[in-house]
Amino acid sequence: MSEHSCCPSNTPKKDNHCHSEKTSIDWLLWGSFLIIAALYLHQSFFWQEGAYYNWYALLAASVFELMNTLWWGLLLGIIMVAVLSKVPREFVISILGTNTGLNGILRATAAGVLLDLCNHGILMVASKLYERGASIGQVIAFLVASPWNSFSLTIILIALVGLPWTLAFIVCSMFIAIIAGLLFDYFVTINKLPENPIKAELPENFKFWREAKSRLSATQFNQQFIKSMLVDGIKDSRMVIRWILFGVVLAGLVRAFVSPEDFGTYFGPTMAGLGLTLLAATVIEICSEGSTPIAADILHNANAPGNAFAFLMTGVATDYTEIMVIKETTKSWKVALFIPLLTVPQVVVIAWVMNSVG
Repeated sequence: MSEHSCCPSNTPKKDNHCHSEKTSIDWLLWGSFLIIAALYLHQSFFWQEGAYYNWYALLAASVFELMNTLWWGLLLGIIMVAVLSKVPREFVISILGTNTGLNGILRATAAGVLLDLCNHGILMVASKLYERGASIGQVIAFLVASPWNSFSLTIILIALVGLPWTLAFIVCSMFIAIIAGLLFDYFVTINKLPENPIKAELPENFKFWREAKSRLSATQFNQQFIKSMLVDGIKDSRMVIRWILFGVVLAGLVRAFVSPEDFGTYFGPTMAGLGLTLLAATVIEICSEGSTPIAADILHNANAPGNAFAFLMTGVATDYTEIMVIKETTKSWKVALFIPLLTVPQVVVIAWVMNSVG
């Protein structure tokens, strides 16, 4: 399986922690697509101004607006996935290195930003990194920096909230990942958390640039290669697209049933609104791709950029699936529970600052 599928190729299909490929109908993908297609076509050809104004009209108008905003991001995202599908995973993972301290954390954060996986698929990769000898700090930095900082979702986020806020979200999430990683490694050194018992070293003869140059020279950029790349890109984008479409449906329902005034009251740039956002992000079990349209609505309708950032980040920091997978991987409840303990306070502070200046 290629880089952008939600699950690594060695993940069992029965694993409930990851969205596996199935031969049966993908009801979430096709159900969301059909709903959006019907609403979009109705809004395009059958809507009459002033004829009615109810929840269905609001839903259709919201879906129409959202799809017109992000279609180009979806297209560019598929192209990006197609290109990156040809990049072997070991080249990205090798960026991690084997060093502890700031250098190792920075490398892990960079790898997390580059690796294009959803927040459930990234758990499987993080578990494998731990099994290969990465420090706990590196694993956490990689995990926190990963889910929506991928190339494809960055493009979608730019389409929805604009370039300035997208850059702010990325920089702040990387900052949280680095601080969390350093804190985890520190608590390991003072024996508050267990260290990774597995020690792994990269092969002495592995040189990143030498291997990259060798593989590039051996690659034939012909019609067959391009066709294969595009096919892989479309296939691997399905996992991203299904959750983006589902997120559009959810965002449309929120707009249809929650008035802008109520939305601003509930999720507005206040401490109460921030608290409700954190609670919603914790309860809602949704892939990072699906949370992006909802975060955009929080930013625009509630005028709360900090809450939008908190919604994206808290899905990583407090997701119960993530906590259980980390517990099983490290065999330690302390390591798992330290994730929200060390990341949520940072998210709250940064979100409050964003709301204040936004």
